[in-house]
Amino acid sequence: MKSLFGSLVYCLFLFVSDVYGTYRLNGFDPQQVTAQSYAQRRNIALPPLRTLAPSATDNSCRSRPLDLVFIIDSSRSVRPGEFEKVKIFLADMVDTLDVGPEATRVAVVNYASTVKIEFLLKAHLNKPNMKQAITRIEPLAAGTMTGLAIKSAMTEAFTEESGARPKSKNIAKVAIIVTDGRPQDQVEEVSAAARGSGIEIYAVGVDRADMTSLRLMASNPLEDHVFYVETYGVIEKLTSKFRETLCGVDPCAMGHDCEHICVSSNASHHCKCRKGYILNLDQKTCTLKQMKVVVVVEEPCKCEARLAFQMQTQAALQEITARHILSVSSQ
Repeated sequence: MKSLFGSLVYCLFLFVSDVYGTYRLNGFDPQQVTAQSYAQRRNIALPPLRTLAPSATDNSCRSRPLDLVFIIDSSRSVRPGEFEKVKIFLADMVDTLDVGPEATRVAVVNYASTVKIEFLLKAHLNKPNMKQAITRIEPLAAGTMTGLAIKSAMTEAFTEESGARPKSKNIAKVAIIVTDGRPQDQVEEVSAAARGSGIEIYAVGVDRADMTSLRLMASNPLEDHVFYVETYGVIEKLTSKFRETLCGVDPCAMGHDCEHICVSSNASHHCKCRKGYILNLDQKTCTLKQMKVVVVVEEPCKCEARLAFQMQTQAALQEITARHILSVSSQ
């Protein structure tokens, strides 16, 4: 029994040492990686698959600033015509984003047996140049080293040297993986490390894609981060789904406690009142403005004089009326 227990302890030690040896050079906490992997394994039994059901989105929707990296599979299983569809998808996605130095920055990582950083986050800060760079991307063919691609994105694309904004700016880091096959390397631990470093991962599976691998890679909740399309022929239609997902969140639409009007301002909101009301000290409720009433009080003597004048006038009118009636009757 002691021998069995000792063997188990030894195996556990080797496992932890292996994980630590893999990630310590990059500053990743092996306990955090293990926790991420465990959480992902618990969720993988659920059916969080989002199939393509494109819906209309609000054209006025404005994407939140992102550091966005596309990780695209160009292995042998992706035919040349299909790869062109992927490039159309990328170009369509760029069109839906607010691209710019202070808005969204985009990078593309291309992979097969090897990994190629097509362009970094700092390379193209306007849509025309970015879309032109996408047209020049060529497939790499050969194998499917998805884990290596994720690691390269994490260590080479999502760095400040490559154009990623510092953590102090609180800009979301997002990776979108597009693949149609089964990874030929391990993806669980490197994906856990990427998520642990603050990267939100979306996994898009096409046709023969291995759904278990997609779920191991994606962020939670899986039902919001795992997508599937049957063919590359409809992948560009996922643009509407990602537009909806990456759209800037309206703080007022998320709920507020303003009595009258909620005004969104970046990630926060403030309250306003309708015309004729003022905002109370709680900055939420409103009170009707008090109208200034001016009461004019005349001097008593003036009032008496006016009353006497009115009485004299009334008596004079009555006398004139009586004379007129008498005159008419005498005729």
